[in-house]
Amino acid sequence: MPSYFKQEYFRSKRWLQAVASIPCVICGAENVQAAHRNEGKGMGMKVDDCLTAALCVSHHAEIDSGAYMSREKRREEIDSAILATIVQLTRRGLIGPK
Repeated sequence: MPSYFKQEYFRSKRWLQAVASIPCVICGAENVQAAHRNEGKGMGMKVDDCLTAALCVSHHAEIDSGAYMSREKRREEIDSAILATIVQLTRRGLIGPK
């Protein structure tokens, strides 16, 4: 994309609150965080809010900085968690048609 096009990011407190309201999609723990995908960001900018996963503190840290996982494996894990989060948000009626 040419540099003169400003990137518009999807930002939504409602989305992040919905993600944080469901259990961790990996272990089912409560008190989750909306974990953003670690790619395409820079200068403190996060990716779109819709690319978040409902993760407990432990799994969030493990995927963000998992020293024992390669970058590719961490991306696979967060992508899988994001898809599982979208499925849970949809099934619970937190996103989708009203």
